Amino acid sequence: MTEKAKIIVDGKSYELPVVIGTEGEKGIDITNLRKETSYVTLDNGFGNTAACTSAITFLDGEKGILRYRGIPIEQLAEQSTFVETSYCLIFGRLPTRSQLGEFTKSFSRQYDLHRDMLNFFAGYPPAGHPMGLLSSMVCSLSGYYPELLKPEPTPDEIKQIAVQLLAKVNTISAYTYKKSIGQKFTAPRKDLDYIPNFLHMMFSRPGREYKIEEEVLSALRTLLILHADHEQNCSTSTVRLVGSSWANMFASISAGVCALWGPLHGGANQKVVEMLEEIHRDGGNIQKYITKAKNPDEKYRLMGFGHRVYKNFDPRATIIKRRAHELFDKMGIVDPLLDIAVKLEEAVLKDDYFAERKLYPNVDFYSGVIYKAIGIPTPMFPVMFAIGRMPGWIAHWKEMREDAESRIGRPRQIYTGETQHDFVPIDEREEAGIKK
Repeated sequence: MTEKAKIIVDGKSYELPVVIGTEGEKGIDITNLRKETSYVTLDNGFGNTAACTSAITFLDGEKGILRYRGIPIEQLAEQSTFVETSYCLIFGRLPTRSQLGEFTKSFSRQYDLHRDMLNFFAGYPPAGHPMGLLSSMVCSLSGYYPELLKPEPTPDEIKQIAVQLLAKVNTISAYTYKKSIGQKFTAPRKDLDYIPNFLHMMFSRPGREYKIEEEVLSALRTLLILHADHEQNCSTSTVRLVGSSWANMFASISAGVCALWGPLHGGANQKVVEMLEEIHRDGGNIQKYITKAKNPDEKYRLMGFGHRVYKNFDPRATIIKRRAHELFDKMGIVDPLLDIAVKLEEAVLKDDYFAERKLYPNVDFYSGVIYKAIGIPTPMFPVMFAIGRMPGWIAHWKEMREDAESRIGRPRQIYTGETQHDFVPIDEREEAGIKK
């Protein structure tokens, strides 16, 4: 028997369908609510609204569960590669050996940028934020591949766009870094896999090839997998909303990059590192900053703690904390910021104030420390997040476009402005103002 929810409006009862997900999640379908009652729902920030059904990622914030296509994130982080995880997210299943080999090989054919695109870097200010350049470059790809901008691209064409985006964002991101430090671009190498190629383009210089350490490779692979998707977050919802107008994938994901840019989203790990640096400059007095965070008059936040969805430990934070310690121990890195991070986490977890509010460390708390240790500058942190999130954005755009029930996004609002009044000519407005 189909479950129903009942709502009583103006004394009249209405039944609404209940949608049940494969993991037992329940939602009340209000699609026809306004048509039947003239009412809309109000949910500031969409924190309690499902805008779609999706088979990509399952997230249970109460239990601290995260799965891509049904596979626990812990298993993917330990056993998979970023390219394999990307394939799984985009195409719905883990690839066969031959599928993975062909998918991997397809990147080497797409790393190079069109020579005209290099002019974008020449015209962009060196001090400009790299996310601005990344967003512009991703959107501009639409101009170089107009044959892929059909209203209804075929599965093969969607695959072509996906590979181009994953490959070219790798190159664009590395070149953005080179631009910011005034170095010449390092061309991609077709014999290197996805992450080693990125590190090569980032850190190799003429006459000096970057030595890729396995510990660095492992840490970066884990970070990109952990960032690959996270259900209907701000940037992913942006990609789906823009794509719902049938905007092409390049334009939709460019919008996602802009949404990710904010310090409350993809820029959060940058804020964590800046907070740790501030504490370090202040003598490492952790308790001082904990006290500030607990004082409502201070309006101070400890960055990297708490999450909009997780009301338990962020499973990604547990994984990345372990990877951070492995990286620092194996490479003999001594960084006071890691020591401060560890002590801050320990102090927060022992404090009832934070426990009562379920403010546990999230993935941003340790990711920035790892990026810094690898040699990636702070302004590039959101770009690294964008590289990781690319397969999730592509998967959601693809899923939305393939959904026959998908409609153009068009949220409602509750108007709180002035009621109707007449237009007043400017002379009368000024005269009234002078008299007043």
